[in-house]
Amino acid sequence: MRIEMNGEALLTEAATLAELVTERGLAPDAVATAVDGAFVPRSARTATLLREGLRVEVLSPMQGG
Repeated sequence: MRIEMNGEALLTEAATLAELVTERGLAPDAVATAVDGAFVPRSARTATLLREGLRVEVLSPMQGG
C-alpha cells in the first residue's frame, strides 16, 4: 500500500504501525510515532492498522543543546 512517511511517499507491506517501524529498520524503543497528526504510544502500535493514504511521522529524539 502507499502511505506518506515523514513527508515522502512510501510503498509498504506492513499492516500495522509496529510492522512499519520494524520494516524500516528503526529501533521501536528509540522513536516516537504519529498517524494523521495524532501521537501513537509504543503500546498501541501493534493495534494501529495502516491503510492507503495515511500520513505517518516517525521521530527520533535529538541530543545536544
